[in-house]
Amino acid sequence: MTSDRGNQPLHCLVTGATGYIGGRLVPELLAAGHRVRCLARTPEKLRDYPWAGEVEVVRGDVTDADSLAPALRGIDVAYYLVHALTSGEGFEETDRRAATVFGEQARAAHVGRIVYLGGLTPSDVPEHELSPHLRSRAEVGRILLDSGVPTAALRAAVIIGSGSASFEMLRYLTERLPVMVTPSWVSTRIQPVAVRDVLRCLVGSARLPGEVSRTFDIGGPDIVTYRDMMQRYAEIAALPHRLILPVPMLTPRLSSHWIGLVTPVPRAIARPLAESLRYEVVCREHDIARYVPEGPGQPFGLDKALELALQRVREARVTTRWSSASIPGVPSDPLPTDPDWAGGSLYTDVRGREVEASAEALWRVVEGIGGDHGWYSFPLAWAVRGWLDRLVGGVGLRRGRRDTDRLRVGDSLDFWRVEEIEPGRLLRLRAEMRLPGLAWLEMHVEPDGRGRARYRQRALFHPRGLLGHAYWWSVWPFHSVVFGGMARNIARTAEGAASPERASAPVSP
Repeated sequence: MTSDRGNQPLHCLVTGATGYIGGRLVPELLAAGHRVRCLARTPEKLRDYPWAGEVEVVRGDVTDADSLAPALRGIDVAYYLVHALTSGEGFEETDRRAATVFGEQARAAHVGRIVYLGGLTPSDVPEHELSPHLRSRAEVGRILLDSGVPTAALRAAVIIGSGSASFEMLRYLTERLPVMVTPSWVSTRIQPVAVRDVLRCLVGSARLPGEVSRTFDIGGPDIVTYRDMMQRYAEIAALPHRLILPVPMLTPRLSSHWIGLVTPVPRAIARPLAESLRYEVVCREHDIARYVPEGPGQPFGLDKALELALQRVREARVTTRWSSASIPGVPSDPLPTDPDWAGGSLYTDVRGREVEASAEALWRVVEGIGGDHGWYSFPLAWAVRGWLDRLVGGVGLRRGRRDTDRLRVGDSLDFWRVEEIEPGRLLRLRAEMRLPGLAWLEMHVEPDGRGRARYRQRALFHPRGLLGHAYWWSVWPFHSVVFGGMARNIARTAEGAASPERASAPVSP
């Protein structure tokens, strides 16, 4: 049991290490002196994390007992930080099966403790009446507690931290709408918690006494309404006071559409967040403080949590974001092997340019694409495509970037995701907009041996059915403007950076 190890380093398994909390927990565990093994369905997504060289990464899935058994071997503490919310319909059954398999395998491997992060639930609402999201999180905690392995099931309401879905939703709603007609849930009481306090409790739970197996409510010192949170964010961000008019007819479904239109959070994630906000979620106990030390000023108050999160956003120091997780309904297939791929049609659009700039200057432009820098061609066309994607429940263009200058595998980039990056040479993006097929965009940079560079750009589309073929040919006439303009303007931007006297020249599509 973990209680018998004293202050010796523990061997920890972290599931969900590519997610928002998991990606931040790993370096905290390392800083505490523990050994860390990460379980990932796609280990390549962890390759570019700053701490990747300090951990062991194993391939596996929490629903697959055969891959879990070796992953849990020799583990003292197993962190369960995954949920199937983004898998679409049927996520409750997937969550149930995954938690059952994980608990069984952890018991068989003699794991000393499971630590789970779930959601805070209201005290006066029967579990069967909760939203599917909260109901599933509660059920997972119960399954793990019944597994026979000592379990700490931490329950948090709204987590405030740079890049969290809850913070992004709050930030965009407040910044973009000085006057807003809102759902009635803006008047519901909630107890937000700073992400730093969540991480402190997760790390500290590793050393709970072996006989402790229970739920713990974790929250900050402030109990507020969502309306209070928006007004306090406005004050901290130096925005004018917001006029908020709650109306009763905005259901969670309508609220999710409203959130999806105003914020970068897509409807598929906005809806469970909106459903959860219908309930009063306030901590009923603070027993975690008996086991996990609190430093001066801890737990952080709401104002401090908002200040820290906003500071990180402004300084572009967001280490993980809500969009690190996959989005329901988006493709995840890797790029087909080519040129002789046997999977069917594969349409391509290939462009190339000789660039009067160094490969290093050209790569800086390529790696900086998207977000505030845009896509270097026909901005209106990209904007319209993003709006259309949002209307059909897609992610749209507003996810932006985690970092303004650097990308890593797994990063979301507007309505793309980084599938592969070879620094200085290759950036491959996989489309996550709603499409009748699968799409990729590749950008290659090569030095020409004479101090200049070659740029090669390739768009690929694997159509799905007749609609997919029709889609490709319907947009094909615009390729010269969109993709041709992109290649031309990326080259011009790199040349302008290399030649200051050309930097002020206007760039046209």
